[in-house]
Amino acid sequence: MFTHSPVLMQEVTDLMNLRGDGIYIDATFGRGGHAKALLTNLSAQARLLAFDRDPEAEKAAKTFSLEDPRLEFFRGPFSQLSRVTSHAVEQVDGVLFDLGVSSPQLDDPNRGFSFRFEGPLDMRMDPSCEVSAATWVNSASEAEISDVLWKFGDERKSRHIARKILGARITKPIETTRELATIIRSCFRYQGGRLDPATRSFQAIRVHINDELTEIERGLESALNLLAVKGRLLIISFHSLEDRLVKHRFKKLDLLTRDLTREEKLEAPAYRIVKPNLFRATEAEKAVNPRARSAKLRVIERCL
Repeated sequence: MFTHSPVLMQEVTDLMNLRGDGIYIDATFGRGGHAKALLTNLSAQARLLAFDRDPEAEKAAKTFSLEDPRLEFFRGPFSQLSRVTSHAVEQVDGVLFDLGVSSPQLDDPNRGFSFRFEGPLDMRMDPSCEVSAATWVNSASEAEISDVLWKFGDERKSRHIARKILGARITKPIETTRELATIIRSCFRYQGGRLDPATRSFQAIRVHINDELTEIERGLESALNLLAVKGRLLIISFHSLEDRLVKHRFKKLDLLTRDLTREEKLEAPAYRIVKPNLFRATEAEKAVNPRARSAKLRVIERCL
């Protein structure tokens, strides 16, 4: 059994501005940690609509919904949030995104997300998708591999690593997480330490395989379109690529920074960034849950 400790749980319930009988969306259900916390603070008339593209999350949600029928689960990526409109929902009172890969995904060797374990080189959040990390690593061109490692991992040795990968796969396909990690490490003078040099490349490949940044952009827009007045959008991110995208989008939406005419302000939905701009885990939470150290929470509210 793989466990998952949701980060910033108290901050999420405090900042969601919960209305007892409201309708909310958990766009990244995972194993239901945040969902349980939200439902604990809602009435029997409330609804929580949950999304996830991971089949293991779907299994957890089915068990959860048997105990709490207020939960309705949708299998699919959060870019499809607009699907809730077919369930008599036009607007919602709040949306939560907990981005990135979950602890159960990282800790399951068969999912191939982490080089800490020997496992198949997979990395797909939805295993039904055609292209796994192994398929891509063994078929992509040197230029494509280099570009992905640089763009999504900020890897300065991306070209060197790409050449090593192409050289290695001539002999045999790269099939496991540790095989790939070993190839990447051979490009560095690594003798152990805090950050394994394979970390950035694994992140980059995962982001690319799952099209994560495009998913965030589409999911964010869908969530904004569903928000009711006084509804809030909460997004937890774990690395700079995610956070930068959210930060810039929120800034463009914020009523105080938008350069609009009076007529436009009256016609267009208006939002305000909930201050402070960024919320982080307390030292006490970081001590208990190391994953919380890199968590960043941003909140925006529709005010018109």
